[in-house]
Amino acid sequence: MSISRRNFVKSLQRGAARPLQGAVVAARGREAMIAEAGRSKPWEPALVPPPDTGTIRISSNENPLGPGKTALDALVGDFSQAGRYPFHSQTSSSDLTDLLAAEFHAEPDNIVLGAGSTEILRNAVRAFTSPHRALVTADPSFEVPVRTAELTGTPVRAVRVDTDLRLDLEAMARAARGAGLVFLCNPNNPTATVHSYRAVADFIAAVFRDSPETVILVDEAYHHYVTDGTYGTAVRLALTQPGVLVSRTFSKAYGMAGLRIGYAVGQKQTIQRLARYRLSLGVNVFGIAAAAASFNDAAHIASEKERNEKVRKFTVDFFQRAGYRASKTQANFVFVDIGSPAGKFRDACRKRKVEVGREFPPFEKTHARISIGTMAEMQRAVEVFREVLEENGPAARQPDC
Repeated sequence: MSISRRNFVKSLQRGAARPLQGAVVAARGREAMIAEAGRSKPWEPALVPPPDTGTIRISSNENPLGPGKTALDALVGDFSQAGRYPFHSQTSSSDLTDLLAAEFHAEPDNIVLGAGSTEILRNAVRAFTSPHRALVTADPSFEVPVRTAELTGTPVRAVRVDTDLRLDLEAMARAARGAGLVFLCNPNNPTATVHSYRAVADFIAAVFRDSPETVILVDEAYHHYVTDGTYGTAVRLALTQPGVLVSRTFSKAYGMAGLRIGYAVGQKQTIQRLARYRLSLGVNVFGIAAAAASFNDAAHIASEKERNEKVRKFTVDFFQRAGYRASKTQANFVFVDIGSPAGKFRDACRKRKVEVGREFPPFEKTHARISIGTMAEMQRAVEVFREVLEENGPAARQPDC
């Protein structure tokens, strides 16, 4: 079928169009492929092949279902706006900013939009670090800030996660003295672990006591998937304390990884410094329309959270019964000690048409990151995992508790 405007809209409107929604709007597999290409040429985009409908893509932490009906209806309804800039479109970037500000009891000046949270993270490194003001991050954590620092000549202070795969907040606070930016991913990617609201608040206070000029960015990409009752968003801290930012994205629970909408929240002066580096007209009219329509779609988010929690438990239970230790996941993925190289595990799974996560140093020889798909996908995937792990031997097995 040719991709004309008429055919594109019809394909979105038809109930049978789910593969298109999952592949194009949710962009399944794109993050992993970009990361793989970025290891050798971080300035070049990865060329993502057409989706193989026979392959289970659980490598990039996307929502496997894509966006909800509210978002898709808005996307189709705004298709005629493709010829408009995002500040002139039927649902404009200002409209989305106003919605976000109202949600957080803030002002539009407290918000900046980005092409996914990736743009926010890159621009934070550019805005707040320098060759003399380091980036502090966990090791491992999401790679975008580190890769941006490498391109800008910024030193990186990477602090190893603790034995429970949680961020070592005390060590990170010590490393933050004199730093330009601290990147705090909570829940952390790839370990999937989370810290409580109180722990984050205490960490921020500790950093500012010794290094008041340092900026702290709390990445809450997986906010909607957390079930730990001690967790709480740091948005209130960002709005009341200079030098604190919170980043969010519509790429995860909202299922819009392919539409590239993210944002940051903070005090006006901090947001202004960040906004100087934003890509002019970097957000698109379809993403804006879908994000604005679905932002208050509480039923969709509740359904997605419930689905993820159920399938996540199924996946973790499989590994635990098989004798493999999984992280205490609070996201839509799990980090598992398989006791063998992640690359070997990934390649063996790929041969069986299951795509899992890439290597994450310094755990690339022992741990694999596995995103949570649908229940049907994970039921098929765990059988592949069973075959591959049995081939690799019992080295990583732990006695059942």
